[in-house]
Amino acid sequence: MTVLPLIWGITIVAILGLLAFDYFFHIRKAHIPTLKEAAIWSSIYVGLAVVFGIVVWVFGDATMGKEYFAGYVTEKALSVDNLFVFLVIMASFKVPREDQQKVLLFGIVFALIARTGFIFAGAALINTWSWMFYIFGIILLITAGNLLKGEDGGDDGADNFIIKLAKRFFNTSEHYDGDKLVTRIDGKKVLTPMLLVMVAIGGTDLLFALDSIPAIFGLTQNVYIVFTATAFSLMGLRQLYFLLDGLLDRLIYLSYGLAAILAFIGVKLVLHALHENNLPFINGGEHVPVFEISTEISLTVIIGVLAVTVIASLVSKSGKAQTVLNNARRHAGSYLELEYTADPAERERVYHLLMEEEKAVAAMETKYRDKHPESEEILKQIAQAHQAHKDHLSA
Repeated sequence: MTVLPLIWGITIVAILGLLAFDYFFHIRKAHIPTLKEAAIWSSIYVGLAVVFGIVVWVFGDATMGKEYFAGYVTEKALSVDNLFVFLVIMASFKVPREDQQKVLLFGIVFALIARTGFIFAGAALINTWSWMFYIFGIILLITAGNLLKGEDGGDDGADNFIIKLAKRFFNTSEHYDGDKLVTRIDGKKVLTPMLLVMVAIGGTDLLFALDSIPAIFGLTQNVYIVFTATAFSLMGLRQLYFLLDGLLDRLIYLSYGLAAILAFIGVKLVLHALHENNLPFINGGEHVPVFEISTEISLTVIIGVLAVTVIASLVSKSGKAQTVLNNARRHAGSYLELEYTADPAERERVYHLLMEEEKAVAAMETKYRDKHPESEEILKQIAQAHQAHKDHLSA
């Protein structure tokens, strides 16, 4: 179904309006969003995405509606996985808590721009060469394999090539100056870590686009559906980050679920490529009569895999232990890092969370605690945080 230019225009203006609203009413003044604020706005953005899908289903057609929801769910799951890497990057750069929203919004805007470019490039490639479906399918199968091996490259977030170049050729500061990108030290302009972390986020967004765009093209070739499903999956990602903060590590099987989904879509793409085949060295350039996976089957498999993955993660004792230990490490590090936040109430909140996590660590079975490779180091950090708190109270 062809989408009129007017509909495209209205959609783009609406998305830009949502981003502008997010900036002027939530980001412009640096603050730490409460759990209630994050939950309300996450629900609103998910609600908008669902309403949009229903509108597409009713006023477009059922096929477009199914394709949109399959694409949205897949892209949303991939976006949640991306939050793990954002968490690593911001922890590496020690981004102050109250300024993390601005970094996330930049990441969302850059991701939307990058993925829009990849969407139109991908559509042009598919329309020109149908054998590109083979390439997209192979990319997804390789990505699925890397997810199973744990090769996501997230741990190098703060040390990527662009960051090293920026530090080498430009004057950079070791300390933040609020949310400024450039500051002055001894009368000279220097780049703050805020700019560097945005560059790191932008660089990872480009890598994410290489995986996510082939995935959604495996579910639909309708460019409008690809664009809107991708855009709505990114909307509300900032709020979701703060809502899931502390729970992201709990989803220990998410990478396996995503690997299964990407492998499934990769196979779907290869089957579609065989059905549309015109390569002379495959079946003499003729179409190959293969079973093609329908959108209904795709949507069922995607939702089913995600449901099993999330439930298995939440009930896993090993996952609970890993969550507690990782959160204890993060909160101990945040409390010890003086630049983490200038808000005394936030530091007190972090310390109380740390005490609760310490009780949970003491109560957990030794076998689960010992599985964590950094358990001893985490216990040392907790002890250092206690000492720092005592020093603070006696000062």
